[in-house]
Amino acid sequence: MLQDALASLRETISNANSTRIAPEPPPVSFADREDREILVRPYREADFEGLVAMYDDFDSSQRAQGTPPVGTDAVREWLGDVLDGANVVALHEDRLVGHVTFVPDGTDRHELAIFVHQDYQRAGIGTRLLGVGMGQAAREDVEYVWLTVEPWKRGAQSLYRRAGFTVVNPMGTTHRMSRYL
Repeated sequence: MLQDALASLRETISNANSTRIAPEPPPVSFADREDREILVRPYREADFEGLVAMYDDFDSSQRAQGTPPVGTDAVREWLGDVLDGANVVALHEDRLVGHVTFVPDGTDRHELAIFVHQDYQRAGIGTRLLGVGMGQAAREDVEYVWLTVEPWKRGAQSLYRRAGFTVVNPMGTTHRMSRYL
């Protein structure tokens, strides 16, 4: 009980000290916390094999709710579905290291999914990728975005709150968060 209260207090303090993540138009170039030059831009068809390689090399402990799938063929099939909406990629040199997608759900709403390769996490890439992704999605007339996140992933929830998402459904095995762009 005390541990939960302390974790909640730490999260509140962290959120108060964090900057908001606002939609920004692509492309964006920046140096991450490891001083690597990162380019964030809209997805191109020529990026497909780079995405397959990134997801095929994705650490299984980093997967969320069964995504990305395991195995090259499963990744290719999955990408065929998620690339229907707005998509933005992060590149370091010529290597794809991050991807955010806004998948249409058939109700004029879009499900957000964001992935940063494990070798590039905790360097600020996901934050910028999310902001640029929202900027591109808004350019493509995406209005309402939702996502699901496990309740124990407080860091991810904090990131999404900083980007203006609020919890719609806090019950169950996942929390649903959403926002209008």
